[in-house]
Amino acid sequence: MKKYVFFLGIGGIGMSALARWFQANGYEVSGYDKTATPLTEKLTAEGIAIHYEDAVDNIPLEVRQNKAQTLVVLTPAIPKDHQEWAWLREQGYDIQKRSQVLGLLTQGRPTIAVAGTHGKTTTSSMVAHLLHHAGVPCAAFLGGISVNLGSNLLLPSEPIKNEELKIKNSPASSEGLAADSEQPTTNNQQLATNIPVVVEADEYDRSFLTLFPTVAIVTSTDADHLDIYGHKEALVESFRQFVSQIQPGGTLIINHTADPSVAAAAPAGVRVIRYGLSPEEGPELYATDIAAQGHQFHFALHGPQGITDGLVLAVPGYHNVENMLAAACVAQLYGLSPGQLRVAVAAYKGVKRRFEFILTAGTAAAPKVYVDDYAHHPREIEAFLRSVRALYPGRRLRVIFQPHLFSRTRDFAPGFAESLSLADEVVLLDIYPARELPMPGVTSELILSQITAVEKSLQTKAEILRNAETNPDFDVLATVGAGDIDQLVPQLKNILDIRWNGAEA
Repeated sequence: MKKYVFFLGIGGIGMSALARWFQANGYEVSGYDKTATPLTEKLTAEGIAIHYEDAVDNIPLEVRQNKAQTLVVLTPAIPKDHQEWAWLREQGYDIQKRSQVLGLLTQGRPTIAVAGTHGKTTTSSMVAHLLHHAGVPCAAFLGGISVNLGSNLLLPSEPIKNEELKIKNSPASSEGLAADSEQPTTNNQQLATNIPVVVEADEYDRSFLTLFPTVAIVTSTDADHLDIYGHKEALVESFRQFVSQIQPGGTLIINHTADPSVAAAAPAGVRVIRYGLSPEEGPELYATDIAAQGHQFHFALHGPQGITDGLVLAVPGYHNVENMLAAACVAQLYGLSPGQLRVAVAAYKGVKRRFEFILTAGTAAAPKVYVDDYAHHPREIEAFLRSVRALYPGRRLRVIFQPHLFSRTRDFAPGFAESLSLADEVVLLDIYPARELPMPGVTSELILSQITAVEKSLQTKAEILRNAETNPDFDVLATVGAGDIDQLVPQLKNILDIRWNGAEA
């Protein structure tokens, strides 16, 4: 029986949710990450031991001395030459990918899996919120920090009967994982087989193929992660395989813009519901009467369960209305009434770094706004900026964008330039490398040279902060990207708060 769980890459948003789950279930949890972040600091405050230097001696003694009682959970971001991973492999530890563990935790349970190259974090958080708010017992492993929950993990609030869960090798195990590891038994106090589990189904590294959902949402199948897939068709094939794993009698809720072959891959007997913003393209689930008012979007839902009008979403964006359509459809499948749906939708507060309002000032007629968003794909940036424009027509918009990954910049530079050109002024940071090494000829200049906005520049973080103080020629500021651009947010907020509101530093 396992007692210890050691995470390699514990600071990742998905890894940290699993770490919290294991700790909540009484395991001794520890881990490694490359750098300290606000999230790892929170995990430390919650009692999880974390170290940041790759050295075997830093692995907790109880982990090194109790191989048979230890489960090691690995993120794909860990490089193959990592010393601790190499030692754990050599010693024959039970090493599982994060996706494998998530697949095993959801095995045999009604699983609501949200997939798609855009919108899956927001949509999965919406599903979890709607069910939880209406009193439907559920669990959720999220890819972002839900503002409503204050966490990326939701556990059922009611006591659940004890049961045993076996952690064992997944059919999707990959090179470098233990091939014949022991099948440990864990005491799973938080998830019963009748409790639905909401999970973000990540297509990166084909991670979502460990899931066999009862209900699946596919928000998009746009090309992404071409460093893994090589070409879009391989990505689409992965989505087809994911959809083919929906349980008999299950439901697929799929965006009408997704590749048609994905819906066609649903097994016989699986109900397919297509959704989109408007009825023109023929989806069964759509919105009408969409209106942006202040920071809110008002709309009516039309779907298989009828019409629910008077919905008010406090998290703005046409793309978020579309995400809420899919989430609300799931809520209706679980019995939420129109009245419950209206109240729950109105109470939804969003996800950190997804259209997050950092600072507002000015008047209704002449607003000053600072908003932060995680968008890191051309389609996401376009949806975000079009929504900003709809909320603040005629206001001068400055966008600060940090490209994420050399491969993504190489593959989508024209698309990035086109979407960013929706702004009046564009400022680019250098590319955030994440797991990649530099590529010859691939820099932020590749995007900058194709941007058609009149004002555009490449700046360092120090220059961005200085220019916010000396050149505040904008009404709306947006920081955008998936790297470490969020480190600028508190400093920019402080600068703008002083300038706009006269606040003291």
